Amino acid sequence: MKNKTILITGGTGSLGNALTKHILEKYPEIKKLIIFSRDEQKQYQMAQDYPRDVYPQIRFFIGDVRDKERLIRAFKEVDYVIHAAAMKHVSIAEYNPEECVKTNIDGARNVIDACLLTNVERVVALSTDKACAPINLYGATKLASDKLFIAANNIKGWSPIRFSVVRYGNVMGSNGSVIPFFINKKKDGVLPITDPEMTRFNISLKGGVDMVMHALFNSWGGEVFIPKIPSYRILDLAEAIAPECEYKIVGIRPGEKVHEEMITQSDSYYTYDLGNFYTILPASHSWSLEDFMKQHKAVKVPKGFTYNSAENTEWDTVESLQTKIKQHVDSRF
Repeated sequence: MKNKTILITGGTGSLGNALTKHILEKYPEIKKLIIFSRDEQKQYQMAQDYPRDVYPQIRFFIGDVRDKERLIRAFKEVDYVIHAAAMKHVSIAEYNPEECVKTNIDGARNVIDACLLTNVERVVALSTDKACAPINLYGATKLASDKLFIAANNIKGWSPIRFSVVRYGNVMGSNGSVIPFFINKKKDGVLPITDPEMTRFNISLKGGVDMVMHALFNSWGGEVFIPKIPSYRILDLAEAIAPECEYKIVGIRPGEKVHEEMITQSDSYYTYDLGNFYTILPASHSWSLEDFMKQHKAVKVPKGFTYNSAENTEWDTVESLQTKIKQHVDSRF
C-alpha cells in the first residue's frame, strides 16, 4: 500500500467511513485516500473528523457515478478503486426504478469504463445478498452490476487490472438498516415486525471492511467473495433490543424477502469453499483454476449447495446480538 492511491465511491456512507478509518490507521504510508461522493454535507462533516493537518493523505471529491467524465477525472493516478456507491433502499427503489437503474447499473458501467481508461490496478465492487435470486429492483440492479464487473475482466485487454465483487448480508448499524431503526422505535413502546418468520444474515462493519480488503489484495480477477457469517431471527433481534416492547405485525414491504440468499443451487457449480469464506468463480477466466485451488486450498462445494439465512448453520442468539450491538453499533445500549 506504500505510495498507493485509493478511491472509494460512496465514501461518505457507513462502509466508506469504516474503510477510511481502517485504511488511515493501518496504512498511513498510502499516498492518497480519495472520498468520492455526491453529498457535500456528508463530505463536510467527514472532513471535520479527518482534518488535513492530521491526515494529509485524505482528499474529498464531489461527484456522481452517473457522470462518467467526472469519474475519469477522479480516477487519474488512482491505483485501487472500492465501489460502494449505490441506491440501496428496497422500497424506495421500487417506487423510483429509473433512478435506481441510473445509479446501480449505469453507474457501475461508468466506473468500469473510467477504470479501463485510466491506470487503475484493482477494483472491488460491493454487492448484497439481495442480488442473489433477486425479487426486487434493487437486487436486480445489483445483480446486473455484479455481472458487469465480473465481465469487465474479459474486456481489459493487456491491462493488469483485476475486477472482483464482495457480497454479504445486513451490515450492523449501517444507515437505514433494521438495528438503528429498532433502537429508534424503542421509545414508542411498539416495534413494527414485517414477518415473524423473517431471518437475515448479519455482519459487522469491521467484518465488511475485512472482506473488502481481502478481495482487494487477493483477487485473481472475476471472483464473487462471500463471507461465512451468522443469521438471526427478526424476533430475536427485537427481543435483544427492546424486550419490553409490543410487536405489531405489519407485513413485508414491496420487494422484500422473508429469507435472504447468497449462493443458489445454480451458483454451486462455480462455488468453492476457501475456509473463512466462499467464492463464486467466473465461468471463463484467464488464469489457471488448478493454480487457484492449490494456492487457496479451495474445495469445490457439492452440486446443489445453497447458502441462505434460513438454513444457515451458524446463528446469533438474543445474547450474542446484544453483545454485538453494544460492541459495533451503540456502546450505550
